[in-house]
Amino acid sequence: MAPHPVVQAIIDLSAGAIGGTACVFSGQPFDTAKVKMQTFPGMYRGFLHCFTSVYQQVGLRGLYQGTTPALIANIAENAVLFMSYGFCQDVVRFLSAVERGTELSDVQMACSGSVASIFSSLALCPTELVKCRLQAMDEMEASGKIATGQKSTVWSVVRNVIRTNGPLGFYQGLTTTMARELPGYFCFFGGYEFSRSTFAQSMGTKKEDIGVIPLMFSGGFGGACLWLTVYPIDCVKSRIQVLSLAGRQEGFLKTFIGIVRNEGVAPLYSGLTPTMIRTFPANGALFLAYELSRKAMMRRFDS
Repeated sequence: MAPHPVVQAIIDLSAGAIGGTACVFSGQPFDTAKVKMQTFPGMYRGFLHCFTSVYQQVGLRGLYQGTTPALIANIAENAVLFMSYGFCQDVVRFLSAVERGTELSDVQMACSGSVASIFSSLALCPTELVKCRLQAMDEMEASGKIATGQKSTVWSVVRNVIRTNGPLGFYQGLTTTMARELPGYFCFFGGYEFSRSTFAQSMGTKKEDIGVIPLMFSGGFGGACLWLTVYPIDCVKSRIQVLSLAGRQEGFLKTFIGIVRNEGVAPLYSGLTPTMIRTFPANGALFLAYELSRKAMMRRFDS
């Protein structure tokens, strides 16, 4: 018997939060390098230079800058994302006249994930803004964009945003976040479901029974599809959220055009290497934790 919709929503919410936690702890150092390279592409020669420079200057803690807001961001984003994913599947099923209980196609699942990302963007944007600013604080000081010696803690960044821009300041970059999430999560869930379907067909089993390694690979493959599609948009988002710390920042189009005109196309892909390295362990851990915890909670409900 299928759980009550409210119970199902709570299960999806909880499983998404567990998945988001696993994603952060497995991939945070690579995310830190990505944001630093996106925001200051001329400061680092490449991923290894960025990684070693941060480690030499600040130590291991430098690679985990922004972990607290990243944890809050991923828990909030994935909890809302996977809860909305379940609701959006029901909407797609209704619009496509597919009976309840019948499995949706991979494309229909991808559409469900894309629509769900609208809701997760609202939860993600404020915490990601704080995370990105913390991750790039040292570079902002070194480049003279802000005064040196500023305390770089979660609460100091939060207070600065409220004092400078008010509560709506946390949503700087929201349009760009949504522009990234809509196509990104279509590819994310589409790649994940396609990979799971391929494994299931080759193994002659159901998608739910493909095993841990194929499941983690499918999560990583979905993440790779997402980042290869939307990386330049994410780069612009990071610029807007970090550089707005030094004053009012232009919107998405003006920032995008300014980067291309003044720096070329290459900076839009700065930090792609750590992102692609990160995506398999981080998104593999995300989906593994999500699927296993969801199954455990579903079994508990059934019993």
